[in-house]
Amino acid sequence: MNDSSLNTTKEKIGLYLKLWKLRVVVLLQITAVCAILTHDILSWHGIIDIKRTYLDTVFTILITILGGTLAAGGSNAINMWYDRDIDPLMRRTENRPLPNGQIKPNHALLFGITSSLIGSSLFLLIHWKAAFWSFFSVIFYVFIYTIWLKRRSPQNIVIGGIAGSTPPLIGWACAASQSLSGMNPFDLGSPIPWMLFLLIFLWTPPHFWALALYRSGEYAKAKIPMMNEVKGPEHAIMLSKLYCIGLISLSLVPVIWPEAGLTILWGIVTAGISIWYAQSVWSIDITESFDENNRMPSASHSFFRSLIYLGLMFLSLVFVVIIPPDWLGPLGVLS
Repeated sequence: MNDSSLNTTKEKIGLYLKLWKLRVVVLLQITAVCAILTHDILSWHGIIDIKRTYLDTVFTILITILGGTLAAGGSNAINMWYDRDIDPLMRRTENRPLPNGQIKPNHALLFGITSSLIGSSLFLLIHWKAAFWSFFSVIFYVFIYTIWLKRRSPQNIVIGGIAGSTPPLIGWACAASQSLSGMNPFDLGSPIPWMLFLLIFLWTPPHFWALALYRSGEYAKAKIPMMNEVKGPEHAIMLSKLYCIGLISLSLVPVIWPEAGLTILWGIVTAGISIWYAQSVWSIDITESFDENNRMPSASHSFFRSLIYLGLMFLSLVFVVIIPPDWLGPLGVLS
C-alpha cells in the first residue's frame, strides 16, 4: 500500500470515528467505569458480599469500555444519519461528515447499526442484564429521542436523557454479575446504580439547556423545540435550578439509604460539588450582551462547568469509597 492510499484509509477511518462522537462517549464510559470501581471497592471492604479479584475488575472494565463505546458510538452514528437534514443549519453540527458529503448516508446507517449491535451483544459475555440495558439505551436513544421526541417536544432531552443515564447500570450489572439472579432487569442488587442513573438524569436538562442558551437561536433555526425557545429562557433557567436542587438532594442518599454502604463523607463532598455547579446555573444572565460569536457567555460557562461537574461527581465517589469506612468514624456509613 502506498503512502497516498494509507493516508486515504486513515482519513476514512477518522471520518467514521467522528460519527461516534467520541468526546461524548468518553464521558459516558467514565461513568460506567466508576460504577464498576465503586462496586468492586465496596466488595473488597466487605460491604458487598461478593469476591472480586483485580483481574475480574480489569476484564470487566475492558469489556465495558469496548462494548459501551461500540454501542453508544453506533447510536450516535444513527442519530447523525437521521439528523443529516438539520445538521447543516447549526454551527456546531454543520461540519459533521454527513452534511459535508464525506460519508454516504446508507454507509453511516449500516455502520451505526452494526456498531451498536456488536457493542451491546458483547455484554452477553458477562451478564444478560448488562446487555439488556445496553440494547435498551440504543433503542431508546434512536427511536424515542432521535426519531420521536427531538423535533416534537421541549421535553426532548428530559425524557431522552434516560438513554444517556444507563452506563452506570451497565457497568454495575457487569461488576455484580456473579450475584445477580432472577429475570427482573431492574434488580441490580443495590440502590447505588440507580442513584448514579438519577444523577445523570437530573444533570442532563440543565447541561443541555445551557448549551441551547449559549447557542441561542441555532436550535430554533433547525426547528428543534428546545425549552428556552418554546417556553422562553426564564422558564428554562427556572427548571434548571429545580434540577440542580435535585442534584444537591442526592447528597442525602447516605442518610436515606445507609444500607447502600455510602459514607456521610461522600454526602458532604457531593453536596459541595453540586452547590459549586448550581452556582453557575444561578449565574446565567439572559440580559447580558452576547460575545463576538453571538453566544451568551454565562450560559457557556455553565455548560462547560457541567461537563467538569459530572466527571468530578463520579471520580469523587471512587476516591471516597477507597477509604475504609471504619477509618472515618462519624463520617462513615450510618449504622
